[in-house]
Amino acid sequence: METLFTQVEKEKTLRNAPLAVRMRPSSLDDYVGQQKAVGPGSWLRSAIEHDVLSSVILYGPAGTGKTTLAHIIAAHTRSEFVEVSAVTGSVKDLRREIDEAERRLMTFDRRTILFIDEIHRFSRSQQDALLHAVENRTVVLVGATTENPYFEVNSALLSRSRVVELEHLSDDDIAVLVRRALAAPQGLDGRFAATDEVVHAICTLSAGDARSALTTLELASEIAVTRPDTDGTPEPAPGEAYAITLEDVQMANPRRGLTYDKSGDMHYDIISAFIKSMRGSDPDAAVYWLARMIDAGEDPKFIARRIMIAASEDIGNADPQALLVAEAAFKAAEVIGYPECRINLAQAAIYNALAPKSNAAEAAIDAALADVRSSGQREVPSYLRDRHRPGSDEYGEYLYPHNYPEGWVEQRYLPEGLDRGCFWHPDGRGWEQYRYEQGSASRPAST
Repeated sequence: METLFTQVEKEKTLRNAPLAVRMRPSSLDDYVGQQKAVGPGSWLRSAIEHDVLSSVILYGPAGTGKTTLAHIIAAHTRSEFVEVSAVTGSVKDLRREIDEAERRLMTFDRRTILFIDEIHRFSRSQQDALLHAVENRTVVLVGATTENPYFEVNSALLSRSRVVELEHLSDDDIAVLVRRALAAPQGLDGRFAATDEVVHAICTLSAGDARSALTTLELASEIAVTRPDTDGTPEPAPGEAYAITLEDVQMANPRRGLTYDKSGDMHYDIISAFIKSMRGSDPDAAVYWLARMIDAGEDPKFIARRIMIAASEDIGNADPQALLVAEAAFKAAEVIGYPECRINLAQAAIYNALAPKSNAAEAAIDAALADVRSSGQREVPSYLRDRHRPGSDEYGEYLYPHNYPEGWVEQRYLPEGLDRGCFWHPDGRGWEQYRYEQGSASRPAST
């Protein structure tokens, strides 16, 4: 139960909290963005407003409002709201909260909402400890995670919860938050002013992360106070406001904080976009996604390996040179490293994007593997067998191609039941199509 003393303590704590915490909205009406997840008519909004929330996993990038939603639930629910840290919490902590929730339910008929931030950091055993309590509604779980819950959260726990995905905020959403923070009494209280250009710069630097935007604004305001053209006091002259400049913002956030977690979803999304851009013959897109990975410090050998795979998977023998270029890029990444190998990686990625495309090599080996795994054993024709064994004199005659003027002679190489063209089909482009046409003109189809 909250007392006057605890309320005073909260107010003192809030005054010294970061701007992003002070500006955290306490109602859905003040919540900015995420119309799909929590806008009018959505399940989550209706559940919060009518206090009928069931277990939910909030999934989205950092700074998109997951923790804020949890605090809005806490402010609007008639249930007890408790929080357990996924970083420092243990199974013992979870069981203690579950026992308290059960006592609260039996004694006071009061539900408990259990909030777990970064729930993916809990081990499988910790997540398992929640199953029974979530299933019988001893607690209503609100989990928040930046990682794909379908990979990082137990399937049994997921089946008892609803996943709500949050997305990066738009620049317009971020601008609303920045302007609100400039004017709000719990924010900068009108002591600082920012032009549209400055607000736009903060939005761009934040890359859809509200927390990052407000942190940049707070740091820029502190820098503005200490500039030589100000008197260094935290309060401007009466009726005036300190002007936050573009230089202040740049100093507060010298580089754009684009999201990239080398073990998370964004890592896989960007490498996927990179590969698909090379496959789609778009050199600009390939270089952009490459730059995103390089800027985030991705292992250059990881990038080079993907370029090598694409050189065979998507280009193959339409341009056999692509694999050699990719191999050279891998060697450069291994021997040279950053920053110079960025040029080698870019050269290889652009080469892949510009090269004619064929997936005939991949299709051929996959078709052959499918036949090997599904058909009976096909015998090697006797004339193709190794002759270093007793009885090989009785094998059929092998026709040695180099004994013939064209370096080729009509001869079956496939086992019985398979004919030429059963696996490999040229895609009609590049070197392999040229060789196919040359070969078809010089010899009849084999039997």
